[in-house]
Amino acid sequence: MNPVAERTIARNDFFDFTRALFDLKKVFGKPEALSDLRVIEFGTLFLGPVTSTFLGEFGAEVIKVELPGAGDTARSLTPWGQFWKNAALSWLSESRNKYHVAIDLHKEKGRDLFLELISKSDVVVENMRAGTLERKFGIGYRQLREVNPRIIYAANSGFGQWGPYTTGRASYDAVAQAVSGLASITGFQGHPPLKAGIWIGDYYGALMSAVSILAAVNYRDKTGKGQFIDFSQSENLIRALDWTWVAHGQTGKNRERYGNRDRAIVPAGVYRCADGFVAVSALDDGEFRGLAKAMGKPGLAAEERFATVEARLVEEHAGALHAMLSEWAAGRKVAEVEKLGTDLAFGAAGVKKAEDHYRSRHLRERGSVWSVDDAIYGEVVEYGPIPKMSETPGRIKWAGKPVGYDNEKVLAEILGYDYLGIRTLEEEGIIGKWSNIMGRKPPEEMLLKEE
Repeated sequence: MNPVAERTIARNDFFDFTRALFDLKKVFGKPEALSDLRVIEFGTLFLGPVTSTFLGEFGAEVIKVELPGAGDTARSLTPWGQFWKNAALSWLSESRNKYHVAIDLHKEKGRDLFLELISKSDVVVENMRAGTLERKFGIGYRQLREVNPRIIYAANSGFGQWGPYTTGRASYDAVAQAVSGLASITGFQGHPPLKAGIWIGDYYGALMSAVSILAAVNYRDKTGKGQFIDFSQSENLIRALDWTWVAHGQTGKNRERYGNRDRAIVPAGVYRCADGFVAVSALDDGEFRGLAKAMGKPGLAAEERFATVEARLVEEHAGALHAMLSEWAAGRKVAEVEKLGTDLAFGAAGVKKAEDHYRSRHLRERGSVWSVDDAIYGEVVEYGPIPKMSETPGRIKWAGKPVGYDNEKVLAEILGYDYLGIRTLEEEGIIGKWSNIMGRKPPEEMLLKEE
Protein backbone atom coordinates (compact mmCIF):
# COMPACT_ATOMS: atom_id res chain seq x y z
CA MET A 1 0.00 0.00 0.00
CA ASN A 2 1.38 3.42 -0.93
CA PRO A 3 2.00 6.07 1.76
CA VAL A 4 -0.89 8.30 0.61
CA ALA A 5 -3.39 5.45 0.92
CA GLU A 6 -2.02 4.55 4.36
CA ARG A 7 -2.41 8.13 5.56
CA THR A 8 -5.96 8.25 4.21
CA ILE A 9 -6.93 5.04 6.03
CA ALA A 10 -5.35 6.27 9.26
CA ARG A 11 -7.17 9.59 8.98
CA ASN A 12 -10.53 7.94 8.31
CA ASP A 13 -9.98 5.54 11.21
CA PHE A 14 -9.41 8.51 13.52
CA PHE A 15 -12.53 10.29 12.28
CA ASP A 16 -14.61 7.13 12.77
CA PHE A 17 -13.27 6.88 16.32
CA THR A 18 -14.05 10.49 17.22
CA ARG A 19 -17.48 10.42 15.57
CA ALA A 20 -18.45 7.42 17.70
CA LEU A 21 -16.88 8.88 20.84
CA PHE A 22 -18.93 12.08 20.60
CA ASP A 23 -22.12 10.51 19.23
CA LEU A 24 -24.94 13.02 19.77
CA LYS A 25 -27.48 10.24 20.15
CA LYS A 26 -25.77 9.22 23.39
CA VAL A 27 -25.52 12.69 24.98
CA PHE A 28 -28.56 12.44 27.24
CA GLY A 29 -27.46 9.03 28.50
CA LYS A 30 -24.19 10.42 29.85
CA PRO A 31 -23.60 12.33 33.12
CA GLU A 32 -23.14 16.10 33.33
CA ALA A 33 -19.85 17.53 34.56
CA LEU A 34 -21.37 20.20 36.84
CA SER A 35 -24.51 18.38 37.99
CA ASP A 36 -23.63 18.90 41.68
CA LEU A 37 -23.22 22.68 41.32
CA ARG A 38 -26.13 24.99 42.17
CA VAL A 39 -25.90 28.54 40.82
CA ILE A 40 -28.13 31.45 41.83
CA GLU A 41 -28.19 34.16 39.19
CA PHE A 42 -29.45 37.66 39.87
CA GLY A 43 -28.33 39.28 36.68
CA THR A 44 -29.59 41.40 33.85
CA LEU A 45 -28.96 41.65 30.14
CA PHE A 46 -26.07 39.37 29.11
CA LEU A 47 -22.75 39.58 30.98
CA GLY A 48 -24.00 37.93 34.17
CA PRO A 49 -26.77 35.77 32.69
CA VAL A 50 -24.57 34.29 29.95
CA THR A 51 -21.98 33.40 32.61
CA SER A 52 -24.51 31.09 34.25
CA THR A 53 -25.76 29.93 30.84
CA PHE A 54 -22.30 28.54 30.08
CA LEU A 55 -22.28 26.72 33.43
CA GLY A 56 -25.79 25.42 32.82
CA GLU A 57 -24.81 23.91 29.47
CA PHE A 58 -22.52 21.55 31.37
CA GLY A 59 -25.02 20.56 34.01
CA ALA A 60 -25.01 23.23 36.71
CA GLU A 61 -28.44 23.73 38.26
CA VAL A 62 -29.03 27.40 37.51
CA ILE A 63 -31.83 29.30 39.26
CA LYS A 64 -32.44 32.69 37.71
CA VAL A 65 -33.97 35.13 40.19
CA GLU A 66 -35.91 38.08 38.77
CA LEU A 67 -38.27 40.67 40.17
CA PRO A 68 -41.94 39.74 39.61
CA GLY A 69 -43.71 41.24 36.62
CA ALA A 70 -41.18 42.78 34.26
CA GLY A 71 -38.20 40.57 35.14
CA ASP A 72 -34.90 40.95 33.31
CA THR A 73 -34.52 43.89 30.90
CA ALA A 74 -33.08 41.44 28.38
CA ARG A 75 -36.61 40.16 27.83
CA SER A 76 -37.26 43.35 25.83
CA LEU A 77 -34.15 43.15 23.65
CA THR A 78 -34.90 41.46 20.37
CA PRO A 79 -33.76 42.25 16.80
CA TRP A 80 -36.15 44.36 14.72
CA GLY A 81 -38.51 44.43 17.72
CA GLN A 82 -39.61 40.94 16.74
CA PHE A 83 -40.99 38.57 19.38
CA TRP A 84 -41.72 34.90 18.75
CA LYS A 85 -44.47 33.31 20.81
CA ASN A 86 -44.22 36.31 23.17
CA ALA A 87 -40.48 35.76 23.74
CA ALA A 88 -37.48 37.85 22.70
CA LEU A 89 -35.38 35.91 20.22
CA SER A 90 -32.15 36.11 22.22
CA TRP A 91 -33.95 35.16 25.43
CA LEU A 92 -34.82 31.69 24.15
CA SER A 93 -31.16 30.74 23.81
CA GLU A 94 -29.38 32.83 26.42
CA SER A 95 -31.67 31.86 29.30
CA ARG A 96 -31.78 28.17 28.45
CA ASN A 97 -31.31 25.34 30.94
CA LYS A 98 -32.37 27.62 33.83
CA TYR A 99 -35.15 27.53 36.40
CA HIS A 100 -36.93 30.87 36.59
CA VAL A 101 -38.04 32.25 39.95
CA ALA A 102 -39.49 35.71 40.64
CA ILE A 103 -38.92 37.12 44.15
CA ASP A 104 -39.58 40.68 45.30
CA LEU A 105 -36.26 41.55 46.90
CA HIS A 106 -37.56 44.94 47.98
CA LYS A 107 -39.50 43.15 50.72
CA GLU A 108 -37.87 41.70 53.82
CA LYS A 109 -39.57 38.33 53.37
CA GLY A 110 -38.33 38.29 49.77
CA ARG A 111 -34.77 38.86 50.92
CA ASP A 112 -35.18 36.14 53.54
CA LEU A 113 -36.38 33.77 50.83
CA PHE A 114 -33.37 34.66 48.70
CA LEU A 115 -31.07 33.93 51.64
CA GLU A 116 -32.74 30.53 52.06
CA LEU A 117 -31.72 29.75 48.48
CA ILE A 118 -28.19 30.98 49.15
CA SER A 119 -27.86 28.67 52.15
CA LYS A 120 -28.36 25.71 49.81
CA SER A 121 -26.28 26.93 46.88
CA ASP A 122 -22.69 27.03 45.67
CA VAL A 123 -22.37 30.08 43.45
CA VAL A 124 -23.98 33.50 43.04
CA VAL A 125 -23.65 35.39 39.76
CA GLU A 126 -24.65 39.05 39.49
CA ASN A 127 -23.81 41.92 37.17
CA MET A 128 -25.30 45.01 38.76
CA ARG A 129 -23.36 48.23 39.20
CA ALA A 130 -20.67 47.80 41.85
CA GLY A 131 -22.14 47.33 45.31
CA THR A 132 -25.80 47.52 44.25
CA LEU A 133 -26.95 44.29 45.90
CA GLU A 134 -25.50 45.35 49.24
CA ARG A 135 -26.56 49.01 49.13
CA LYS A 136 -30.03 48.53 47.68
CA PHE A 137 -31.09 45.13 48.98
CA GLY A 138 -28.70 44.22 51.80
CA ILE A 139 -27.75 40.93 50.11
CA GLY A 140 -24.19 41.54 48.95
CA TYR A 141 -21.21 39.26 49.49
CA ARG A 142 -20.69 40.27 53.12
CA GLN A 143 -24.26 39.29 53.98
CA LEU A 144 -24.31 36.11 51.89
CA ARG A 145 -21.10 34.69 53.34
CA GLU A 146 -22.64 34.97 56.81
CA VAL A 147 -25.39 32.64 55.62
CA ASN A 148 -23.09 30.38 53.61
CA PRO A 149 -19.30 30.72 54.13
CA ARG A 150 -18.68 28.38 51.18
CA ILE A 151 -20.48 30.63 48.72
CA ILE A 152 -18.62 31.78 45.61
CA TYR A 153 -19.81 35.26 44.69
CA ALA A 154 -19.08 36.38 41.12
CA ALA A 155 -19.68 40.11 40.71
CA ASN A 156 -19.47 41.00 37.03
CA SER A 157 -19.36 44.72 36.26
CA GLY A 158 -18.02 47.13 33.72
CA PHE A 159 -15.12 48.55 35.71
CA GLY A 160 -14.68 46.43 38.82
CA GLN A 161 -15.79 46.71 42.44
CA TRP A 162 -13.35 49.49 43.36
CA GLY A 163 -11.15 52.09 41.69
CA PRO A 164 -11.54 55.70 40.51
CA TYR A 165 -13.42 54.71 37.34
CA THR A 166 -15.96 52.52 39.12
CA THR A 167 -18.39 54.59 41.18
CA GLY A 168 -21.79 55.14 39.62
CA ARG A 169 -20.79 54.12 36.11
CA ALA A 170 -22.98 51.90 33.99
CA SER A 171 -21.34 49.67 31.42
CA TYR A 172 -22.78 47.95 28.41
CA ASP A 173 -21.07 46.08 25.63
CA ALA A 174 -20.49 49.15 23.44
CA VAL A 175 -19.07 51.05 26.43
CA ALA A 176 -16.69 48.19 27.23
CA GLN A 177 -15.51 48.06 23.61
CA ALA A 178 -14.75 51.78 23.77
CA VAL A 179 -13.04 51.82 27.18
CA SER A 180 -10.99 48.70 26.45
CA GLY A 181 -9.56 50.16 23.25
CA LEU A 182 -11.05 47.40 21.09
CA ALA A 183 -13.08 49.95 19.12
CA SER A 184 -9.99 52.09 18.53
CA ILE A 185 -8.24 49.29 16.60
CA THR A 186 -11.35 48.05 14.77
CA GLY A 187 -12.16 49.56 11.38
CA PHE A 188 -10.29 51.03 8.44
CA GLN A 189 -7.52 53.60 8.24
CA GLY A 190 -8.89 57.10 7.88
CA HIS A 191 -12.32 56.11 9.18
CA PRO A 192 -13.90 56.27 12.67
CA PRO A 193 -13.60 53.42 15.18
CA LEU A 194 -16.06 50.56 14.74
CA LYS A 195 -18.01 48.58 17.30
CA ALA A 196 -17.88 44.82 16.76
CA GLY A 197 -21.09 43.42 15.29
CA ILE A 198 -21.75 41.17 18.29
CA TRP A 199 -21.84 41.77 22.04
CA ILE A 200 -18.29 40.52 22.34
CA GLY A 201 -17.67 42.19 25.69
CA ASP A 202 -20.63 40.34 27.16
CA TYR A 203 -19.93 36.93 25.64
CA TYR A 204 -16.16 36.83 26.05
CA GLY A 205 -16.62 38.35 29.49
CA ALA A 206 -19.16 35.70 30.47
CA LEU A 207 -16.81 32.97 29.28
CA MET A 208 -13.90 34.21 31.40
CA SER A 209 -16.20 34.81 34.37
CA ALA A 210 -17.30 31.18 34.13
CA VAL A 211 -13.64 30.11 34.04
CA SER A 212 -12.93 32.09 37.22
CA ILE A 213 -15.93 30.49 38.94
CA LEU A 214 -14.69 27.00 38.11
CA ALA A 215 -11.24 27.96 39.45
CA ALA A 216 -12.89 29.11 42.69
CA VAL A 217 -14.91 25.89 42.90
CA ASN A 218 -11.70 23.89 42.55
CA TYR A 219 -10.09 25.92 45.36
CA ARG A 220 -13.15 25.47 47.57
CA ASP A 221 -13.12 21.72 46.97
CA LYS A 222 -9.57 21.66 48.37
CA THR A 223 -9.99 24.14 51.23
CA GLY A 224 -13.70 24.49 51.98
CA LYS A 225 -13.43 28.25 51.48
CA GLY A 226 -15.66 30.35 49.23
CA GLN A 227 -14.56 33.68 47.81
CA PHE A 228 -15.50 36.97 46.13
CA ILE A 229 -14.73 37.26 42.40
CA ASP A 230 -14.44 40.81 41.06
CA PHE A 231 -14.74 40.64 37.27
CA SER A 232 -14.34 43.72 35.06
CA GLN A 233 -15.85 43.52 31.59
CA SER A 234 -13.70 46.29 30.14
CA GLU A 235 -10.46 44.97 31.65
CA ASN A 236 -11.26 41.55 30.27
CA LEU A 237 -11.47 43.00 26.75
CA ILE A 238 -8.16 44.78 27.31
CA ARG A 239 -6.68 41.36 28.11
CA ALA A 240 -7.83 40.17 24.66
CA LEU A 241 -5.91 42.83 22.69
CA ASP A 242 -3.07 40.41 21.85
CA TRP A 243 0.15 42.36 21.17
CA THR A 244 -1.30 45.89 21.47
CA TRP A 245 0.07 46.65 24.95
CA VAL A 246 3.44 45.02 24.42
CA ALA A 247 3.99 46.95 21.20
CA HIS A 248 3.18 50.25 22.89
CA GLY A 249 5.46 49.47 25.81
CA GLN A 250 8.38 48.68 23.52
CA THR A 251 7.85 51.28 20.78
CA GLY A 252 5.59 53.99 22.23
CA LYS A 253 3.26 53.56 19.26
CA ASN A 254 -0.49 53.12 19.42
CA ARG A 255 -1.88 50.33 17.30
CA GLU A 256 -3.85 51.78 14.40
CA ARG A 257 -6.90 50.51 12.55
CA TYR A 258 -5.92 48.22 9.71
CA GLY A 259 -9.16 47.10 8.08
CA ASN A 260 -9.44 43.49 6.98
CA ARG A 261 -5.69 42.93 7.08
CA ASP A 262 -3.42 41.78 9.91
CA ARG A 263 -0.33 43.65 11.11
CA ALA A 264 1.43 40.53 12.38
CA ILE A 265 0.41 37.91 9.77
CA VAL A 266 0.80 38.47 6.03
CA PRO A 267 -1.22 37.53 4.16
CA ALA A 268 -4.35 37.37 6.31
CA GLY A 269 -7.47 39.17 5.17
CA VAL A 270 -10.96 39.09 3.71
CA TYR A 271 -11.30 39.42 -0.06
CA ARG A 272 -14.16 39.93 -2.48
CA CYS A 273 -14.86 37.05 -4.83
CA ALA A 274 -17.22 36.91 -7.80
CA ASP A 275 -20.03 35.52 -5.61
CA GLY A 276 -19.20 36.59 -2.05
CA PHE A 277 -16.29 37.11 0.31
CA VAL A 278 -13.49 34.79 1.40
CA ALA A 279 -10.92 34.91 4.19
CA VAL A 280 -7.43 33.88 3.12
CA SER A 281 -4.47 33.34 5.44
CA ALA A 282 -1.01 31.85 5.01
CA LEU A 283 0.74 31.72 8.36
CA ASP A 284 4.15 30.37 7.40
CA ASP A 285 6.40 30.02 4.36
CA GLY A 286 5.07 26.57 3.46
CA GLU A 287 1.49 27.80 3.40
CA PHE A 288 2.52 30.82 1.36
CA ARG A 289 4.10 28.58 -1.26
CA GLY A 290 0.74 26.81 -1.56
CA LEU A 291 -1.09 30.12 -1.89
CA ALA A 292 1.35 31.39 -4.53
CA LYS A 293 0.77 28.20 -6.51
CA ALA A 294 -3.00 28.64 -6.20
CA MET A 295 -2.65 32.18 -7.57
CA GLY A 296 -0.82 30.79 -10.57
CA LYS A 297 2.34 32.61 -9.49
CA PRO A 298 4.55 30.02 -7.77
CA GLY A 299 7.56 32.27 -8.33
CA LEU A 300 6.23 34.75 -5.76
CA ALA A 301 7.40 32.47 -2.96
CA ALA A 302 10.97 32.79 -4.20
CA GLU A 303 10.96 36.58 -4.53
CA GLU A 304 13.02 38.26 -1.84
CA ARG A 305 10.14 40.52 -0.74
CA PHE A 306 7.82 37.52 -0.15
CA ALA A 307 10.18 34.62 0.57
CA THR A 308 9.98 34.77 4.37
CA VAL A 309 7.47 35.67 7.07
CA GLU A 310 9.60 38.66 8.07
CA ALA A 311 9.90 39.95 4.50
CA ARG A 312 6.15 39.80 3.94
CA LEU A 313 5.55 41.91 7.06
CA VAL A 314 7.31 44.94 5.56
CA GLU A 315 4.45 47.37 4.86
CA GLU A 316 5.40 48.00 1.23
CA HIS A 317 5.57 44.27 0.55
CA ALA A 318 2.37 43.54 2.48
CA GLY A 319 0.48 46.20 0.51
CA ALA A 320 1.68 44.82 -2.81
CA LEU A 321 0.67 41.28 -1.86
CA HIS A 322 -2.73 42.48 -0.64
CA ALA A 323 -3.36 44.12 -4.02
CA MET A 324 -2.39 40.93 -5.86
CA LEU A 325 -4.69 38.82 -3.70
CA SER A 326 -7.57 41.24 -4.19
CA GLU A 327 -7.22 41.05 -7.96
CA TRP A 328 -6.86 37.25 -7.94
CA ALA A 329 -9.86 36.59 -5.69
CA ALA A 330 -12.14 38.93 -7.64
CA GLY A 331 -12.17 36.58 -10.61
CA ARG A 332 -12.97 33.42 -8.66
CA LYS A 333 -15.89 31.94 -6.77
CA VAL A 334 -15.71 31.36 -3.04
CA ALA A 335 -15.95 27.57 -3.37
CA GLU A 336 -13.01 27.55 -5.79
CA VAL A 337 -10.79 29.46 -3.37
CA GLU A 338 -11.86 27.21 -0.49
CA LYS A 339 -10.97 24.09 -2.49
CA LEU A 340 -7.59 25.50 -3.44
CA GLY A 341 -6.94 26.19 0.23
CA THR A 342 -7.73 22.57 1.13
CA ASP A 343 -5.72 21.13 -1.75
CA LEU A 344 -2.67 23.36 -1.32
CA ALA A 345 -2.67 23.68 2.49
CA PHE A 346 -3.35 27.35 3.17
CA GLY A 347 -6.28 28.84 5.05
CA ALA A 348 -9.37 29.74 3.03
CA ALA A 349 -13.02 29.97 4.05
CA GLY A 350 -16.04 31.80 2.76
CA VAL A 351 -17.68 34.43 4.95
CA LYS A 352 -20.78 32.72 6.32
CA LYS A 353 -24.18 34.06 7.32
CA ALA A 354 -26.77 32.77 9.79
CA GLU A 355 -28.60 30.89 7.04
CA ASP A 356 -25.38 29.04 6.19
CA HIS A 357 -25.05 27.90 9.80
CA TYR A 358 -28.71 26.96 10.02
CA ARG A 359 -28.37 24.66 7.02
CA SER A 360 -24.85 23.43 7.77
CA ARG A 361 -24.58 19.65 7.78
CA HIS A 362 -21.25 19.97 9.59
CA LEU A 363 -22.64 22.07 12.46
CA ARG A 364 -25.78 19.94 12.74
CA GLU A 365 -23.83 16.68 12.91
CA ARG A 366 -21.56 18.11 15.60
CA GLY A 367 -24.41 19.55 17.68
CA SER A 368 -23.13 23.10 17.31
CA VAL A 369 -26.53 23.88 15.81
CA TRP A 370 -29.05 22.21 18.11
CA SER A 371 -32.76 21.61 17.77
CA VAL A 372 -34.62 21.68 21.10
CA ASP A 373 -38.09 20.18 21.50
CA ASP A 374 -39.19 22.65 24.17
CA ALA A 375 -42.23 22.02 26.36
CA ILE A 376 -43.32 25.68 26.12
CA TYR A 377 -42.26 26.84 22.67
CA GLY A 378 -42.04 23.67 20.60
CA GLU A 379 -39.04 23.31 18.30
CA VAL A 380 -36.37 25.94 18.90
CA VAL A 381 -33.13 25.87 16.89
CA GLU A 382 -30.17 27.29 18.83
CA TYR A 383 -26.40 27.25 18.86
CA GLY A 384 -25.34 24.22 20.87
CA PRO A 385 -22.54 23.74 23.44
CA ILE A 386 -19.23 24.27 21.69
CA PRO A 387 -16.67 22.25 23.70
CA LYS A 388 -17.41 18.59 22.95
CA MET A 389 -16.72 16.41 25.99
CA SER A 390 -16.61 12.66 25.45
CA GLU A 391 -17.75 11.52 28.91
CA THR A 392 -19.72 14.52 30.22
CA PRO A 393 -21.08 16.31 27.15
CA GLY A 394 -22.88 19.63 27.33
CA ARG A 395 -26.50 19.75 26.24
CA ILE A 396 -29.55 21.96 25.83
CA LYS A 397 -32.52 20.72 27.82
CA TRP A 398 -34.98 23.58 27.37
CA ALA A 399 -35.20 27.17 26.20
CA GLY A 400 -35.65 30.31 28.29
CA LYS A 401 -38.91 30.58 30.22
CA PRO A 402 -41.46 33.23 31.27
CA VAL A 403 -41.01 35.23 34.49
CA GLY A 404 -41.51 33.10 37.61
CA TYR A 405 -42.31 29.98 35.63
CA ASP A 406 -40.60 27.63 38.11
CA ASN A 407 -41.61 29.26 41.40
CA GLU A 408 -43.49 26.22 42.66
CA LYS A 409 -40.87 23.69 41.58
CA VAL A 410 -37.93 25.51 43.16
CA LEU A 411 -39.67 26.41 46.41
CA ALA A 412 -41.09 22.92 46.89
CA GLU A 413 -38.16 20.77 45.78
CA ILE A 414 -35.25 22.84 47.08
CA LEU A 415 -36.65 24.77 50.04
CA GLY A 416 -39.35 22.30 51.11
CA TYR A 417 -42.34 24.66 50.94
CA ASP A 418 -45.76 23.03 50.73
CA TYR A 419 -48.68 24.20 48.61
CA LEU A 420 -50.12 26.40 51.35
CA GLY A 421 -46.77 28.06 52.04
CA ILE A 422 -46.27 28.86 48.38
CA ARG A 423 -49.78 30.26 48.06
CA THR A 424 -49.18 32.48 51.09
CA LEU A 425 -46.01 33.89 49.51
CA GLU A 426 -47.96 34.60 46.33
CA GLU A 427 -50.77 36.36 48.20
CA GLU A 428 -48.27 38.50 50.11
CA GLY A 429 -46.55 39.49 46.87
CA ILE A 430 -43.26 37.93 47.92
CA ILE A 431 -43.17 35.81 44.78
CA GLY A 432 -44.94 36.43 41.51
CA LYS A 433 -45.01 35.71 37.82
CA TRP A 434 -45.12 37.49 34.50
CA SER A 435 -46.85 40.71 33.58
CA ASN A 436 -48.85 41.18 30.40
CA ILE A 437 -45.85 42.58 28.53
CA MET A 438 -44.15 41.08 25.51
CA GLY A 439 -41.12 39.04 26.45
CA ARG A 440 -42.42 38.18 29.93
CA LYS A 441 -45.41 35.92 29.39
CA PRO A 442 -45.92 32.45 27.87
CA PRO A 443 -47.18 31.92 24.30
CA GLU A 444 -50.80 32.94 23.73
CA GLU A 445 -51.95 29.35 23.21
CA MET A 446 -50.63 28.42 26.65
CA LEU A 447 -52.33 31.41 28.25
CA LEU A 448 -55.63 30.43 26.65
CA LYS A 449 -55.34 26.91 28.07
CA GLU A 450 -54.85 28.34 31.57
CA GLU A 451 -58.03 30.44 31.39
